Amino acid sequence: MFGEALQPRPFNTHYRCYYSVSMFPGDKQAVENGGKIIMPPSALDVLTRLNIVYPMLFKLTNQRANRHTHCGVLEFVADEGKVYIPYWMMRNLLLDEGELVHIESRSLPVATFSKFEPQSVEFLDITNPKAVLENALRNFACLTQDDVVALNYNDRIYEMRVLEVKPGNAVSIIECDMNVEFAPAVGYQEPEKMDTTSQLPEDEKEDMIPENVGFYSFQGSGNRLDGKKKNLELPQEELLKRLPRQKGFQIMIMRWVTSSLATGTQDQRNRNQSGGDRGV
Repeated sequence: MFGEALQPRPFNTHYRCYYSVSMFPGDKQAVENGGKIIMPPSALDVLTRLNIVYPMLFKLTNQRANRHTHCGVLEFVADEGKVYIPYWMMRNLLLDEGELVHIESRSLPVATFSKFEPQSVEFLDITNPKAVLENALRNFACLTQDDVVALNYNDRIYEMRVLEVKPGNAVSIIECDMNVEFAPAVGYQEPEKMDTTSQLPEDEKEDMIPENVGFYSFQGSGNRLDGKKKNLELPQEELLKRLPRQKGFQIMIMRWVTSSLATGTQDQRNRNQSGGDRGV
């Protein structure tokens, strides 16, 4: 129908792949430090006629080894019939220079999450590894799960395995808000906690016990008024014998006993009197 937008058609072809640093005559580091490839000018003409959706993303497949990855395109200046790709990408695909690689266009979801595993503990020596990673990923267009990507920082190459990406196994990272996490580096071991006290003699262990600090009441010695020394080491039975008797308590008992006796005597008198009356 007239005026209807043309639907994009897939791009699907084969090229000879070459390691960018050895064959590419342009800026070699621009290719090697990212995740984009160099394609021939004829590829751009074909892509334009196919109405490919931007950004242009591609799936690269080594059909012989059944390995694949995803990438973006940096320029269209390669020799006809050739593509220049980063060395780390050729290694993931198990490709040698001059071998055929299958390239097809792809539309990938925008990334929301990614998790990386450093392949060396040397990456932990970087002061701010997350900032370094985020800066390096600006040269990438997409990420594929289980790829091992190479990052160049301070003239050193650090390899990172893509453990996980969301929302799919391959995602676009162009203009996205992506959460980044790190897994422990390969070869990293938690430092062991050394129990130094187990190797010390008993007397030194006692010296390491902290002293009690704070306020404690009634910690003085005290003196008796008669000048005699206090005997605080007597057994409890002896101390109870020396306590003053509680006379008030004894008097109360005596009064109760006396009252009971008086009551019993009066009852006896009443019974005797009643018995006498009956006898009369």
